[in-house]
Amino acid sequence: MCGLAGLAVIGGVLDATADTLIERMGRAVAHRGPDAYQTLRCGPVALGFRRLALVGPSSGDQPLFSEDENVTLIANGEVYNHRELERGFGGQLRLRTQSDCEILAHLYARDGLRFLDEANGMYAVALWDRRANRLVLGRDRFGVKPLYYTRVGDTVLFASEIKALFEHPGCRRDVDWAGALADQSMNIAPYLTDEPVTTWFKDIHLVPAGSLVTIDLGTGRVEEHSYWRLPDFAGGLDLSDAEFTDAYRDLLADSVRACSTADAELGLFLSGGIDSAAVAALSARQGTNLHTFTVMNGSTLANGDAESAHRIAADLGLPNHQVLFDQAAVPEAEQWKHLLWLLETPLCGAEQYYKYELYRYAKQVRPELRGMLLGAGSDEYNGGFSTIMSLTPDWSGFEAGILQMARTSAVHRDPAMGSWWESPEGPLLTDRMLPTLPEDPYPQFVAWRHRLLQQYNCWHEDRTAAGNGVESRVPFLDHRLVELLSGIPAARRENLLWQKKILRDAVAHVLPPSIAQRPKGPFFYGEGVGFTHSAFVRMLDAGHQSLLEEALASPGAKDVLRPDALRSMLRRLKTESEPWDVEYMLRLVNLGLLDTMARSLPVVPLEAPAYSIRHAVPVEDWERDAPDVTTWLTAGVDAPGTDQVLEFSETAELVFAAQESDLMYIAVDGAFEYVVNAADDPVWSTFIRQVDGKRTVGEVLRTCGCSFESVQDNLRVLMSEGVLRAGVTA
Repeated sequence: MCGLAGLAVIGGVLDATADTLIERMGRAVAHRGPDAYQTLRCGPVALGFRRLALVGPSSGDQPLFSEDENVTLIANGEVYNHRELERGFGGQLRLRTQSDCEILAHLYARDGLRFLDEANGMYAVALWDRRANRLVLGRDRFGVKPLYYTRVGDTVLFASEIKALFEHPGCRRDVDWAGALADQSMNIAPYLTDEPVTTWFKDIHLVPAGSLVTIDLGTGRVEEHSYWRLPDFAGGLDLSDAEFTDAYRDLLADSVRACSTADAELGLFLSGGIDSAAVAALSARQGTNLHTFTVMNGSTLANGDAESAHRIAADLGLPNHQVLFDQAAVPEAEQWKHLLWLLETPLCGAEQYYKYELYRYAKQVRPELRGMLLGAGSDEYNGGFSTIMSLTPDWSGFEAGILQMARTSAVHRDPAMGSWWESPEGPLLTDRMLPTLPEDPYPQFVAWRHRLLQQYNCWHEDRTAAGNGVESRVPFLDHRLVELLSGIPAARRENLLWQKKILRDAVAHVLPPSIAQRPKGPFFYGEGVGFTHSAFVRMLDAGHQSLLEEALASPGAKDVLRPDALRSMLRRLKTESEPWDVEYMLRLVNLGLLDTMARSLPVVPLEAPAYSIRHAVPVEDWERDAPDVTTWLTAGVDAPGTDQVLEFSETAELVFAAQESDLMYIAVDGAFEYVVNAADDPVWSTFIRQVDGKRTVGEVLRTCGCSFESVQDNLRVLMSEGVLRAGVTA
């Protein structure tokens, strides 16, 4: 994992004034490569390279060159089959370094624009073909490694992260509000799309996954060449179920072996699900000694992920760090903006915060750690969403679910027909009136997930790791695995893809049945998701709602966002025990913050202030230590004991909307901040009416006839906000 930066001039030669700019651009991505820094200016091109050394640490600095030095290359990532590619030269190749990426320069010199056809790995590449005076930018098949470019007059800028492009004073820095708000990953509209990935900023381009972008430095002509496309998942391989499973097992084991190869320490994020468990088991079986890291918060405790991760690590004999995010774990405003600027995407949310903090903890306890194995990229291609999107608990229910999305997509493309499908009685027309509705929606579904993987997963997995000088490695994103899965005939999908059966059967020999067959549960979702959502409501509400107000004040937001509506939304979210809409709202806030930061650049990530690092809780025996885990999680914002008197603070009071009304309000400093609706939550409504500063919590509970567990979450929220407080113990 490294940081790339560069510029090229069309129809001219760069002079020494380019050195200052390439230095600033390299500094903007310095967090990606703390081990070495090189620059090169030659003719029309200047290159900056920040290195994180995982392979050949003593001999792998860049730029890299072909034998005749007509090809100059910098690359970010890993070429896993570089030894095999080297053998293809028949012993006639003399490599100058131990870098796995050097082979790419020689492949280009031999094969031209087909130089990535046989490369297996994750990489972003920028090379200058001196003879053709051509700049070539390329990315791996899944877009694991990023590479952006733009043009300012006759200057082409390119870099691993957008912030480096912004170092050029002439680079446009405008958030693309219209494009962002219309993007399906942003608005979560229920339709399928495989449109190009957006960069969120106007005139900033992302080299497409599996593609090359060539720029003629004599004429400025730009061309795009695709060397790999996602297969159509229409089937076609004549294999039995057992043969598919065996082939999947062998390919996955080989991919894990390749991703586990490094001359530096590796770790693994262990979520408790089958994906990361499979990577852990296969890697351990191959002799890799991994420290594993798990998010421990109210959500992962309630949905069983934390416990499952502990048991997986114990079974495999791997150290497991349960990194604690207690109820008080809310990012400070400046801390959130630092993370958002690092990621450069409005999709930044709870998942990214947790993972970024996991990396920070991991680097603290394992300073030599350079790479992290992940289970990401499994669900998209092997049936991982079959149960989540199913209308009934079987494969036919999943097919019905994605057909429904495909129908919505067809209506989305032809909105004039939409009203005929919106009747309370259901669609009034047959699907024959939707000419773009596919007979088999599964390939379209996978293409949509493939697009979302690039827009969301690959983007944030790269940045949260890179922000800590770590390289994320993703064994499931091996094109051989995906090509195999694409060959499963439609009639056999149920046997192999329902509940990810092909993966579960493939790793059954290395995992206990309780883990191999554990149902899928999305990270921190399911039972207990309210713990996470409530924490981010508190973040938005903190400091007189400073993040929201800063976002609303951004130049672009003034023309797009309705302040009163967003403030009202936040007030509503504060009253809900499971405020789902905070994810939706946070994306709009993020856009406003990015708008402001792009116009007035923050310090580069390497110079951002340090914040306190999370700590892990010691769990050796789950049954024995589980009570302590609960105590650690609630230590930050304790609910009062049942023997304590409960009262409103001096600045808060309960206000009734009207006599006999179901509505009440909690006013703070004279402003209505919380809504209590008996129709939505009768237990909480009854309880809060009885709080008078005289009776204990236990007495109020007995009066209401409700349990402490039924109100404790709301109590913690209001106590953390200083609205309620515990008085003397009775």
